[in-house]
Amino acid sequence: MKRFVLILMLLASPLAAVEPDEVLSDPVLEQRARELSKGLRCLVCRNESIDESNASLAKDLRLLLRERLVEGDSDTEAVDFIVARYGEYVLLNPTRGGANWILWWAGPIMLLLAGGAGMLYVRGRSRANAPQDAGLSDEEAQKLRDILSK
Repeated sequence: MKRFVLILMLLASPLAAVEPDEVLSDPVLEQRARELSKGLRCLVCRNESIDESNASLAKDLRLLLRERLVEGDSDTEAVDFIVARYGEYVLLNPTRGGANWILWWAGPIMLLLAGGAGMLYVRGRSRANAPQDAGLSDEEAQKLRDILSK
């Protein structure tokens, strides 16, 4: 039973899709490539990093990243090269600069606006005059007495 659970745990853990022919001979460069590829999105799988994806485009991106690192690019230069080629969508964690600040702040701003609108609504409802109960007219009271007396 223990072996079965161990096998299930190994199968359930995410595996890197890096193939042996992609691995760099320099372990330092390979480690840098692995760390950088965890932050780059597979454009086919969308919510997987290129390190986890088996798509052919992800493999191409992994090879391109390793090629840039072998040529001597720094981490930021290699990522910037890929972003310049494929757009900022390739980043799993987009930058907070430029027009992206709208995306980062839209949620909190909308929450504050909705909270303010809710408070104004509640305050307006509490200040509104409660409808006055006019009571029954003489004719309605007589009809009620007739109904109840039957």
